[in-house]
Amino acid sequence: MEVARAFLVAVSMAVVLLLVQCSFSAQAHVIYSSRMIHRYSDEMKALRVSREGHTVEDWPEQGSLGYLRRLIKRDVERQTMNVGSQHQLLFPSAGSKTMSGGNELGWLHYTWIAIGMPSVSFLVALDTGSDLLWLPCDCVQCAPLSDSDQNEYNPSHSNTSKSITCSHQLCELGPTCQNPKQPCPYTVKYASTDTSSSGSLVEDILHLASDGVNTSNTYVRAPVIIGCGKSQSGGYLDGIAPDGVLGLGLGEVSIPTLLSKSGVTKNAFSLCFGETGSGNIYFGDQGPPTQKTTPFLPIDGKYIAYIIGVEKVCISTTCLDETNFNAQFDSGTTFTSLPDDIYKAVVKEFDRQANATRVDFEDLPFEYCYKSSSQELPDTPLVTIKFAVNNSFVVRDPLFLINDSQGGVAGFCLAIQSSPYEMGLIGQNFMQGYRLAFNRENLTLGWSCSKCQPLKDEKASGSNANATSPISLPTTEQQRTPNAQAVAPAVAGRTPSKSSATLILSNSSCFLRNLLPFLLLLLFHQSPSLHLCKY
Repeated sequence: MEVARAFLVAVSMAVVLLLVQCSFSAQAHVIYSSRMIHRYSDEMKALRVSREGHTVEDWPEQGSLGYLRRLIKRDVERQTMNVGSQHQLLFPSAGSKTMSGGNELGWLHYTWIAIGMPSVSFLVALDTGSDLLWLPCDCVQCAPLSDSDQNEYNPSHSNTSKSITCSHQLCELGPTCQNPKQPCPYTVKYASTDTSSSGSLVEDILHLASDGVNTSNTYVRAPVIIGCGKSQSGGYLDGIAPDGVLGLGLGEVSIPTLLSKSGVTKNAFSLCFGETGSGNIYFGDQGPPTQKTTPFLPIDGKYIAYIIGVEKVCISTTCLDETNFNAQFDSGTTFTSLPDDIYKAVVKEFDRQANATRVDFEDLPFEYCYKSSSQELPDTPLVTIKFAVNNSFVVRDPLFLINDSQGGVAGFCLAIQSSPYEMGLIGQNFMQGYRLAFNRENLTLGWSCSKCQPLKDEKASGSNANATSPISLPTTEQQRTPNAQAVAPAVAGRTPSKSSATLILSNSSCFLRNLLPFLLLLLFHQSPSLHLCKY
């Protein structure tokens, strides 16, 4: 036991107060030195007495049992402060369920979210290719809402809304403002022709629910940045996202970034798009340990989007040479597009192996379509994407079906398009049937086969009067992640521009994480009222 005590005393020396002194070298460079004082040393006790003017009671004797317990308690408190509630999974308070919708050639996945106090619900499109959550708000030019009885978002009607001014560090367009106190403007431009959203930024409450692990029926009100979308253009006026867009990208204003920096969840989220059209979304989900993974790639040294490296594309057992390329995983893109030379090699091999007659269907954007000889879909060759370390991603449904008037299959197309850009886009049609974990802490994409059922029993609620509000927007210090910058919410569904900024992620202390179980074990051994559980 004495050895353990000596070890703990040595470890506890890491808990110090730094008294910083400055001195100058002969070359006039500033040299910073410090003298370490243990928080429970006699010198610190004397400092406390001189500052407070009286004797400090209950000062632990060095090496005593009370001394050790106090050190351990402090370490446990710091570990709890660092990871806090980051192990819980959160989902929108209306439930984790997502659903697909749109027209024949513009399907997206959506989920219901509740915003503000009193809360208003919106059916927002899920987009990993952009950052900002924006809603139709004080509309000048907006599409009709998804529900005729629904109201647009109005910050003045929410008791929890706050204006984001041009002086706010997350205001990307702040330098263009005439007055730093005026509302922060935003403009998001998307890949589709002339498609955009513009307005001003506000802060308000997003209602979330826990996954029920040790926090059953707990609801959280999380302050987030919202785009008050006054004017939409292009595809948004056609109703592709009538209630707005939930950006899930790597930018500083995205919901996953704000939740993780505030300490609510781990820096991750998962999407699962089921083959029947329904699915779910979870914030804080890093995926199961059995999943396959591939790393995200930087652009010019910066992680600005969910970009992965493809080594080869395989059609059945034939893996094609020189089909390596980079692609962005973008749930806001309906169909996958490949760089033109990769596209030509893939469709040529698919056509060679397809046991069907090629035919043209009018008004479809796909080049390789086939006639079905029966009311059922014929066997077609598998499409597989190979990543590094021989990790394979089998595309569950790369086809677009054409039904006849009786509901049977009249034909099908390989739902891949050619792109003039070097960067490909993995659209949501390639994502179906997988639980995709976007681990932003480890900068990896994980995938595992899934029927996209809820991970836990959920009791959905639009909002909850007993919800807790344990957090606020990330503080200035939390926003000042080393080398991080605010990211313009304008990279949806396209190759990211080289001017976009990066989010640099920080890791928790491995030393404290490994030391904590030993400290807890000693604490429990010393306290007769605590017992370790046996499993």
